[in-house]
Amino acid sequence: MRVVHIIESLGSGGKERQLVELLKGHSKLPWLESELIIMSNDIHYNYIDNLDIPVHILPRKIRRDPSVFFRLFRLLRHQKYNILHSWGSMCSIYSLPAVLILGIKFVNGFLRDAPPKISFLDRLWIACKLTFPFSDAIVANSKAGLKAYNTPPQKSHYIYNGFDFNRIANLPDPTLVKKQYHLNTEFVIGMVASFSKRKDYSTFLTAANKVLSNRNDVSFLAIGDGVNLESCMKSVPEKHKDRIIFTGIIRDVESLVQVMNIGVLTSVFGEGISNSIMEYMSLGKPVVATYCGGNEELVVNGETGYLIQCGNFNELADRLISLLDNSRQAEKMGQIGNERLKTFFSLERMTQDFATLYQKLL
Repeated sequence: MRVVHIIESLGSGGKERQLVELLKGHSKLPWLESELIIMSNDIHYNYIDNLDIPVHILPRKIRRDPSVFFRLFRLLRHQKYNILHSWGSMCSIYSLPAVLILGIKFVNGFLRDAPPKISFLDRLWIACKLTFPFSDAIVANSKAGLKAYNTPPQKSHYIYNGFDFNRIANLPDPTLVKKQYHLNTEFVIGMVASFSKRKDYSTFLTAANKVLSNRNDVSFLAIGDGVNLESCMKSVPEKHKDRIIFTGIIRDVESLVQVMNIGVLTSVFGEGISNSIMEYMSLGKPVVATYCGGNEELVVNGETGYLIQCGNFNELADRLISLLDNSRQAEKMGQIGNERLKTFFSLERMTQDFATLYQKLL
């Protein structure tokens, strides 16, 4: 069986990591040959080179480059794939004419979120209407994603993101990590997310300031980069600048997650299955996240952490203080979350679920 995956770029985002993890898993299946098409030269996950699979670069000269249709068609016709698996809305649109003409099975896998409301003017809504009727399978990484996009039931599948526990096998000494980032307090609370309109750093930082106004034994980490980073940094009062630390992009983010006591993810847009939350859970950290899309499928409220209302910084601060004051409860929540991740969100499970889907399509 020959499967080709297509994605806009291989940047530092969540779907890009999941694609690389899936390719890693499928490289161990002797009956499945995988290849990758990338529509840009943006490659963050360089260890794709270690997988020894063919990688084709089809860069776009402009955002909506019509020449991609023809270049992609020639590539697919020459290589004779059984299945094309798309990881982006534009990839799905570019791929559609070729898969229809060449008779290639089409796995439409660009549903990676679960927005509470989708406008008919939204580009994703348009991409859904254009591509869903011609898809052989529509895959989301959460039940919430299928519901949000109102996918046709007979074609719909959810396959949870998988976490590779080898990522946390050889982490650096946590003492050295804390020293590197000037973390001199007993407790550390962190959030791993892009500084974009979909992530609610405002609520995280407001809650952090509230906590810091009442205690001096905790530091906060804001891990990521994006268009809102500078404004968020300016919003921190001078008296708290040494205790709210902005790290920028970190490639080995697990090294910082290991020194956290609590992992946070506040969003204003429906998550699918968050890689950040999985990273927290893999290292046994209790999670505080917003009621938002697939977060409810990852975090069991009151058991592996807490779910809070979007934008409610007072509730977030209260939950954080409660966990800081009850270390045994926090540790138990982290342990339960770790076991939940191993059971339902393992790389092995994701790898097998996709392999099974491919087999059914053929």
